[in-house]
Amino acid sequence: MWATGRVGDVPKPLSLPFDPIARADELWQRRWGAVPSMAAITSIMRAQQILLGEVDAVVKPYGLTFARYEALVLLTFSQAGELPMSKIGERLMVHPTSVTNTVDRLVKSGLVAKRPNPNDGRGTLASITDKGREVCDAATRDLMAMDFGLGAYDAEECQEIFALLRPLRVAAADFKDE
Repeated sequence: MWATGRVGDVPKPLSLPFDPIARADELWQRRWGAVPSMAAITSIMRAQQILLGEVDAVVKPYGLTFARYEALVLLTFSQAGELPMSKIGERLMVHPTSVTNTVDRLVKSGLVAKRPNPNDGRGTLASITDKGREVCDAATRDLMAMDFGLGAYDAEECQEIFALLRPLRVAAADFKDE
């Protein structure tokens, strides 16, 4: 049975009378033995679904997805408000095709402009427009108002989550740990 409430564009199921991940963990243990990483990854993946749905619902009125929002934020962080497409992909840790798709949608919305990179004959620069800055600022205010979906946690707990996930990102070679 589905509730009338929605998380993003996905119907939200009625609350279960038990934790399905804890139940799966119990059943897993009976069948294959204790594997705490199974319950952990299942929880992380479910949390990602919840958070992405909530965040996307907030940025959708601006014509954004969270991926497009991240690209706009990255461009606002750059000194000149523009970056090579390759640098955007590197910083957002996404495939070049995803960057092209994301930036092209932002261009169609008038939030970003593209031009040839004068320092790289084959490259393209993406630049945030004034409208892009306005939309980014408004979406940021709304996301901050809902604590990016993490209102169930205080500041210290958010720092703990960040610290807990950091070794995973280091192991994946996202960056060099100092």
